[in-house]
Amino acid sequence: MTNPNLLVTLRNKSLDILTGARNSDALNLSTTQEDVRQVEELASSLRIALQNLLSASMDGQGQVDYAALKASPAYAAFHEKTISLRTFDPSSLPTHEAKLAFWINLYNTLILDGVIALEIKQTVTERLAGIGFFHKAAYIVGGRRVSCDDIEHGILRSNCGHPYFHLPQFRSNDPRLAWVIDPQERRIHFALNCASRSCPPIRAYTAEKLEAQLAMATHNFITTDLEILSGAKAIRVSSIFKWFSEDFGGKSGVIDFILAQLEDGESKKWLADNRGRVKLVFKPYDWGVNGKTYRQSE
Repeated sequence: MTNPNLLVTLRNKSLDILTGARNSDALNLSTTQEDVRQVEELASSLRIALQNLLSASMDGQGQVDYAALKASPAYAAFHEKTISLRTFDPSSLPTHEAKLAFWINLYNTLILDGVIALEIKQTVTERLAGIGFFHKAAYIVGGRRVSCDDIEHGILRSNCGHPYFHLPQFRSNDPRLAWVIDPQERRIHFALNCASRSCPPIRAYTAEKLEAQLAMATHNFITTDLEILSGAKAIRVSSIFKWFSEDFGGKSGVIDFILAQLEDGESKKWLADNRGRVKLVFKPYDWGVNGKTYRQSE
């Protein structure tokens, strides 16, 4: 039987070769002195930095002007804060909610930063069908390189791994396993934004209000995105539910999850009555960048 650790190593080395990524590559490298901060202070400052980035670049429709973001003082100030991540131990965050909010916010800021740093033109999928971007965009956290894929599939999805590869994200002896969120929080799928038009809206999350924020983000996404196709005995839903079906417990789990988000009314009654025979139809995902990229403005 093939050793899963060997397969994970081969996958990662192949991705490094294809994308040109190295263990030392990250977007928070600097020659300036590292700013060592208290644990909760750093998590809070990064959240505030994300809020400032969004204020500097996002309009009322959730579209990001990446050119304005790159030129903003908020972007320069944000990069100064990311230096502290290099010596920061996320496992020292005091609560489950604090850890979850930290990694959601870090993922969303890394995406914004990656679009600019990697000079994305039209979509994050323009290189190796997206695998290139999500593997190459990374920060050094606690002395370890952490990419977008590492945060999403390794840490936030409890080391389930990328749905395309069917392997754990981390080897069984990877030190980053200490940062894994367990049990998995399925609602992170409606909090993570990958700079694409079909993604859930981007926002900053706090440990103190996390439950209410995740509940609202999930409810709003599903109730605005769901389409009932009563004549076809089907519902049209985001492709998120196709890629991450296992996170929700398969088809029946997806339907139950959606039902729990619907308010009492005709849609909920129809879905409950047809629960055992309804089909899932997945919407094409619009990977177009969620705004004007830095490169488009040149």
